[in-house]
Amino acid sequence: MTIPRTRVKICGITRMEDALAAAMAGADAVGFVFYARSPRAVTPEAAREMALAMPPFVSRVGLFVDAAPDTVAAILDTVPLDLLQFHGDECPADCDAIGRPYLKAVPMAPGTDPVAYMDTYPHAAGFLLDSHGNGRTGGTGETFDWDRIPRDLRHCLVLAGGLNPENVAEAVRSVRPWAVDVSTGVEARPGIKDSARMQAFVDEVKRVDCNP
Repeated sequence: MTIPRTRVKICGITRMEDALAAAMAGADAVGFVFYARSPRAVTPEAAREMALAMPPFVSRVGLFVDAAPDTVAAILDTVPLDLLQFHGDECPADCDAIGRPYLKAVPMAPGTDPVAYMDTYPHAAGFLLDSHGNGRTGGTGETFDWDRIPRDLRHCLVLAGGLNPENVAEAVRSVRPWAVDVSTGVEARPGIKDSARMQAFVDEVKRVDCNP
């Protein structure tokens, strides 16, 4: 599949000013983390305010880690989310039961067969490849070996894991994903984004798209 433009998601948004800055930088999506153990966790009420403030065509994504179905449903009653991201050990039936479009995170730590993993989630809208696994849930700021990604996949791929303004151009050229996802790499400190780094990240992606 030829990717006409690489989409950008900025995840782990916790403040209104960061949500607005991400949108103004040109992000295609913003992500809200509903996982209490994360330093980027946000309440449904705060996420709702930020989600409603997003301009048209900026998607609102909710990240969940092994959340109970009724917990996900309650958040969906509060927050207008366009897409769900399941980042734990959720089985295909649990992901499908919510009845919303979703991404499934693929743990790219050594020992995972990404193709076999993705094949077990036939109804996923796409797959997010991250450096988590072996007991970790992501947000580590670490990359993984991009050569482990098969080049003939038929799925829409979102590349995550240790991306930042300094390496995202190389990542896009190497992997040619549908989208890239960044959190730690554009932060001033955990949960607090740096507007200049968000802008630089988006600009780097655009630069590669214009000069492949």
